[in-house]
Amino acid sequence: MADAEPIDPGQDASGHRARLRGRLLHQGPDALLDHELVEYLLALAIPRRDTKPLARSLLAEFGGLGGLFDADADVLQKAGLSEGAAAAIKIARAAALRLLKTEVARRPILANWQALEDYLHADMAHRAVEAVRVLHLNTKNMLIRDELVSQGSIDQAAVHVREAVKRALDLGSAAIILVHNHPSGDPSPSRADIALTREIIAGLKPLGIAVHDHVIVGAHGQTSLRAKGLI
Repeated sequence: MADAEPIDPGQDASGHRARLRGRLLHQGPDALLDHELVEYLLALAIPRRDTKPLARSLLAEFGGLGGLFDADADVLQKAGLSEGAAAAIKIARAAALRLLKTEVARRPILANWQALEDYLHADMAHRAVEAVRVLHLNTKNMLIRDELVSQGSIDQAAVHVREAVKRALDLGSAAIILVHNHPSGDPSPSRADIALTREIIAGLKPLGIAVHDHVIVGAHGQTSLRAKGLI
């Protein structure tokens, strides 16, 4: 009996990717598991490599999709990705955030709170360092500017009351929403969070600029200081 013809690993990987592609196109994104989404994305940047083991190892190293997609490009490259593969991860994240932000901008923020929460979670929940952003709103509570104003150490980021007031005046903001993340994952407000919020409220009130809320984002959820009755 003649020996069986050996399977070409490249052909086998190609067939596997075709099956993933078919499920994605005909059944939708929910048809793929997390590691399969990453596997197929990486395959676009690394076409001649079996990317399944790499996808699994990256998800394990970064703790899931959120941590992976939020990792800096240099961190991804240190984890073994080429520049092109790291760029594929970052462009997928950028596209997702752009889509979520567009949804936030479509309607008044206060009538579209779930869209805002989805955007903030995607953008901030898995950051390794604390960051502060300010959402500036017009008189109709439409988003006019979304600014990342500070990035700090793993547990501290500075935002200065005077700068917050000046920026709101420069943009003609009618109201703002403060947002920052807790890298620990716990969105519970600290005393410093509450005190800073009240200082900014006091600084803006004489100018007729409202502070609608201060939202704290963590991997385990979000906290609204207004909903908690803290402002």
